Amino acid sequence: MRRSVQAAKYVISDFVVSSVVWLVFNLIRYEKIAVYEGFETLGGFLSHRPLMLGQIFVPFFWLFLFWLSGYYNKPFGKSRLSELFATIGSVSVGVILLFFLLVLNDLPPSYSVYYEMFFSLWALQFVGVYVPRLLITQAGRWNIKNRKWALDVLMIGAGRQAVRIADNLYGLGYNIVGFVTVGDETAGEVAEKSLGRLDSLPELMERLKVDEIVVAPDVRDNARLTEILYSLYRYKRPIKVLADEFSSFPQVKIKEIKGVPLLDITDNNFKPIEQNVKWLMDKILSALSLILLSPLFLYIAWRVKRDSPGPVFFSQERVGYMGKPFRIYKFRTMYMNAEENGPLLSREDDRRVTPFGRVMRKYRIDELPQFWNVLRGDMSLVGPRPERRYFIDRIVREAPYYYLLHNVRPGITSLGMVKYGYAGSVEQMIERLRYDILYYENMSLSLDITILIYTVKTVFTGKGI
Repeated sequence: MRRSVQAAKYVISDFVVSSVVWLVFNLIRYEKIAVYEGFETLGGFLSHRPLMLGQIFVPFFWLFLFWLSGYYNKPFGKSRLSELFATIGSVSVGVILLFFLLVLNDLPPSYSVYYEMFFSLWALQFVGVYVPRLLITQAGRWNIKNRKWALDVLMIGAGRQAVRIADNLYGLGYNIVGFVTVGDETAGEVAEKSLGRLDSLPELMERLKVDEIVVAPDVRDNARLTEILYSLYRYKRPIKVLADEFSSFPQVKIKEIKGVPLLDITDNNFKPIEQNVKWLMDKILSALSLILLSPLFLYIAWRVKRDSPGPVFFSQERVGYMGKPFRIYKFRTMYMNAEENGPLLSREDDRRVTPFGRVMRKYRIDELPQFWNVLRGDMSLVGPRPERRYFIDRIVREAPYYYLLHNVRPGITSLGMVKYGYAGSVEQMIERLRYDILYYENMSLSLDITILIYTVKTVFTGKGI
C-alpha cells in the first residue's frame, strides 16, 4: 500500500509539472514566433488546435517516458544522485523528441531562437520535475528514518554479527521483527527478541509480518550457509547476506547500509528500464501474434478436432509469478484422459500423444495459445517455463533454489527450452533448471532477443523434441 501511495505521488507531481511546463513553454513560443506564424493574440495562439492537443497529450507523453525509464518501479530506496542522473537522462530524451516532433515546424525570425526555446524547455522541465521529486524522496526517507514507514526485517542469526547489522538497520528506520538462532548460537543480548530456532521458521513466517530476511549467523562454513539460504527461498522475500561472508554468490547486487555491504541474493541485474520495455513488447507482440496467426489457429483447431475426439484447447494449472497459480493454455496434443492415473511428464515416444499432436510438439506450435496468457499478464514471451505444483514439490527437494524462478514471470520460451528441450523426468527437469537459473542471473533484453531467435530457429527446423 505504501509503495502505491509513494509511486502515485511521483506520478501526480510529474503530470502536474509537465502540464504547467508545457503551458509556460507555449507562452515563450508565443513571444518568439507568434508574429511570424500569423497569430495576433495570445488567446488565438493558445486555442490553435495543435497547441490544445499538445496541452492534453504532452503530459501523458512525459508520464509514459518516465514509466518506460523505470523511475516508478521502485518508489522507495532511491539514491539522490541516481535520481538526479535519471531525471537528466529522461528529460533530455523527452525534450529532444518533443522538439523534433512539435517545435521544429515553427518559423522563428532566426535559428538562434531554436536554441533559446530548446534550452528553455529543457531547463523548465528538468527543474520542474526534479525539485518536487527530490522533496517527495526526502519526505519518504524522513518517514522511513522516523519509523513511520518501517520495513519489517527478520534476522537469521543471533550472534555479534547479527546484532551489529540489526543495530545499523534499526538506525536507518528498519523494524527488527526478531532473531532466529542458528546452530550453537544463544540469544544472549537479544534474548527478549529471540523467536526460536531455525526449525521453527515455517511457523514464524506464517504468523509474522516480514518484508525482508537478513542472514547473518556466526557461521563460517559456506556449505552450512548455503543450506540455510536454500531453506529460505520458499518464503519469497528479499534475502540479504553479509558480502564478506558469502561473496562467492554470482550476479548479486551489493547495497551499502552504513558501511555494511549486503548482498541481495534474490534479486537479479535486470534493469528497471529493461523490465518495462520487456513488459511493453510482451503486450504488443502477443496482441499482434494473436491477430496475425488467427488463420493458422483456425487450421490447427480443425486438425486437432479431426485427429481425435475432445476439445481443441488444453488448459492446466501452473505456478507463476510470485508463486501464484494460473491456467496455461495449449492446443491439445494428447488423447483425452491422458493423465487419469496421475501427473506424468511427456516423453519422446509417448503413446498418449496424437499423430498431429506429435507434429505440433515437434514445431512447438501447441504453445501458440499462450500468447493469450502473455496478454493477460500471466506469462512473458521469454522466461522460465512454468511447472505444476506436483513437480515443483519434487524438484525443490533436490534444488530448493528453484523458488528463485518465481521472482519473474514464466515464459512461452526459455533458455532451458532452447538449450535443453523437453524434460521427461524430474531429474531432467533439474538438469534443465541450470539454464533457467543462468537466465535468471543474467536477465537482459539482449538475452531475451537471443532466446527468441533460437526459438524461431527451433520452430522452423522442427527440433522441438
